[in-house]
Amino acid sequence: MIKVAVIGCGHWGPNLIRNFQQSGRASVQFVCDKDGDRLAHMRKLYPGVRTGSDYQEVLGSPDVEAVYIATPAASHFAIAKEALLAGKHVLVEKPMTLSSLQADELIELANQQQKVLMVGHTFEYNSAVRRLKEIIQQGELGKILYVSMTRVNLGIFRDDVNVVWDLCPHDISILNYLFRKNPLTVAAQGASHFKEGVEDTAFAVLRYPEDLLVHIHASWLDPRKVRTIVVVGDKKMAVYDDLDDRAPLQIYDKRIVKQPYYETFGEFKLLYNWGDVYAPKIAGVEPLKVECAHFLDCVEGKQKPQSDGNSGRKVVRILEAMQQSLKEGGRVVNFLP
Repeated sequence: MIKVAVIGCGHWGPNLIRNFQQSGRASVQFVCDKDGDRLAHMRKLYPGVRTGSDYQEVLGSPDVEAVYIATPAASHFAIAKEALLAGKHVLVEKPMTLSSLQADELIELANQQQKVLMVGHTFEYNSAVRRLKEIIQQGELGKILYVSMTRVNLGIFRDDVNVVWDLCPHDISILNYLFRKNPLTVAAQGASHFKEGVEDTAFAVLRYPEDLLVHIHASWLDPRKVRTIVVVGDKKMAVYDDLDDRAPLQIYDKRIVKQPYYETFGEFKLLYNWGDVYAPKIAGVEPLKVECAHFLDCVEGKQKPQSDGNSGRKVVRILEAMQQSLKEGGRVVNFLP
């Protein structure tokens, strides 16, 4: 049994503990949080798990081999660094850090300590996203023309990061997973409606090689919770809706056919192909369960992390480019990996 500690028990905490405990391969030894009420709640749910408010007590315990860090983003780097120095394997929530320099330091430290460093890019372990990747790779959609991503809801307003650093890591990690390409340019505009200097709404455009265009809309200020990705190809189109439990992924046999030959402008026509819509069968497995199991495999030396430190750093680099563009009024930034 791999002895695990969970540092940070907000919304995600109980789910983490449950998945580790139910794995049959790990034992949660310690749960840490600054909120006494959250710790009291954890004790009711899991009476046998130790609780405390000082994460350094966790890191100093010989009973802990690995830690899952689910604290506010601004604290990720410091806690992950201390955990690696203490000889613990680390799974840290997104974003991995708030700067690529910090990410570089964690990657180097994990290599020196010969410990696992993994980032919680949960959507890479989502069955629907994985099926979408297969469909793209198999060429069913044809050449991908553009991707439109929407991740909006009402709240939660955060103090340590803006909406880009809070919500966009999900979409950027999905893009990196689907296409394995770096953007050529990044541009973003946003607004701080309620907290000065903390953007609560943002729109970003990323331009990739082969004329692939991506648009991301992220907001804490929307009447509906929306989690959708539209992938438009020149053969077919796909829609992923994370909130649709019945059919999270749908494939549309729709496209525009341009007539290859015409003699006059009046003869030019675009033909619209309207075909069937189908929903591929998606395994009903909790993505966090898959992620936690993969982390345990990595700790046991069976696999290398899919969402490793380098993956986390790549997400941070794109976030940095978006932040730079935000601060400069939407200026197009050339992306440097």
